[in-house]
Amino acid sequence: MKRPNLLFLFSDQHARSVAGCYGDSAALTPNLDRLAAQGVTFDHAYCPSPLCVPSRMSMLTGRYPFEQECWTNDDYLRSDAATWLHSCGAAGYRPALAGRLHSMGPDQLHGYAQRMVGDHSPNWGGVPRHDLGVLDKANDPWRESLDRSGIGQSAYQVKDVETAAAACGHLRAIAAAQRNGDTQPFCLTVGFLLPHPPYVAWREDYARFAGRVPAPVHPEPPSPPHAWEAWWRENRGIADVDAEAVARARTAYYALVYRLDVLIGDVLQCLADEGLDENTLIVYSTDHGDQLGERGLWWKHTLYEDSVRVPLVLRWPGHLPAGERRTQVVDLLDVAATMAAALGGPALPYAHGRNLLPIARDASAPWIDEIFAEHCTDTVPAWTGGRTAQQRMIRSGNWKLIYAHGYPVQLYDLASDPHERRDLGGMAAHAAVRERLLARVLDGWDPERIAARIRERRREKDVLDAWARSVRPGDDYRWQMLPEHNRLDPVSQ
Repeated sequence: MKRPNLLFLFSDQHARSVAGCYGDSAALTPNLDRLAAQGVTFDHAYCPSPLCVPSRMSMLTGRYPFEQECWTNDDYLRSDAATWLHSCGAAGYRPALAGRLHSMGPDQLHGYAQRMVGDHSPNWGGVPRHDLGVLDKANDPWRESLDRSGIGQSAYQVKDVETAAAACGHLRAIAAAQRNGDTQPFCLTVGFLLPHPPYVAWREDYARFAGRVPAPVHPEPPSPPHAWEAWWRENRGIADVDAEAVARARTAYYALVYRLDVLIGDVLQCLADEGLDENTLIVYSTDHGDQLGERGLWWKHTLYEDSVRVPLVLRWPGHLPAGERRTQVVDLLDVAATMAAALGGPALPYAHGRNLLPIARDASAPWIDEIFAEHCTDTVPAWTGGRTAQQRMIRSGNWKLIYAHGYPVQLYDLASDPHERRDLGGMAAHAAVRERLLARVLDGWDPERIAARIRERRREKDVLDAWARSVRPGDDYRWQMLPEHNRLDPVSQ
């Protein structure tokens, strides 16, 4: 059999619900919808962490954040950690990346043989971060992200335009080489930043959704709210967001998803135009979701469904069915295992990812519906509010348990309560389920030990940060983001 190609489309902070193929009638995602119609859509896919770096590093290795000690956005994945890219390389591919990786430290490849465009932020901690100009703080969990939302442009979108162009250029070069007799299949990742905040979109994109985007389904927290959730909302200054700001931010987010879809469409059109689409496995997913005002919360950083559930679509003509959906509970670790398996790479040692291809081909194939995700921080980022977090969740069948160290356990039956409005954690009738899942969450995962290791690693990172501030090492793969790339325009003009 002719060896397949792989095109992995990986976005940032795309809420699963905001896509036509996931039932949102207000979303405009024709290219993703077409992928779904031609492939297999997974309805219950999750990220390993609701934060960029730990989620992405776990997706690379197929291991949980606590196992490789990557919990925060300034944690370094060690260079000798085997990734699914190393697996594909061992199988004879030369993996290439256009755009975002978000790896910290000296290794900016982690198995990729070629990289284009690069990241927008420094490869090192301790040095000045990227300058968003008038959109300062609008990309992180600050109230400014809602106040500075609406019409304009963020550098993130400018970068994604260049990323899509670089990906298309790479595909054209591959096709030209093949016309000259090269038989080498390709393995290409396209890493987009959209629809990550700032919640700011081009005027023409914003106009498509003005007045059409629905309000959050549940804009208020359950009563009574969980203690950590209530603290987080209050500390981040989002307990009293007015309806105009909610509508403005959500409208811009829908517009960013639309623009992401347009750029994905550009890459897919290049793939088809060059005759490379028939023997290519296409995978689309994202690193985590976005609360978008549900429960009165925004951004990610929680273990609730809007934050940890992600879109996942696989298309492979002749190998996977078209227009089918799967209800199995899966995660990004499984996506890594699947891509390596499809390209004939060796299984990653110590990884937990499972090959999705058998259930993608046959919905009745054996599968265990169980995944984990975790969210752990220190107090160094100012947005943590000076409070650490050691949190982990399990989704097992229709049950979901959230453990937040020092707080009551939360338990939800997602079959009858998909929006997590009824916390069953304190009910005697569900004690057996609670204790079974709690034992699974804590099996090998010690919150006190994790807190200690994060503190220990911080001491090491403090030295590395001081070194970086003094030495100013170069960034090997860096896209130069300029303050003038960012603007915020009046909504009415």
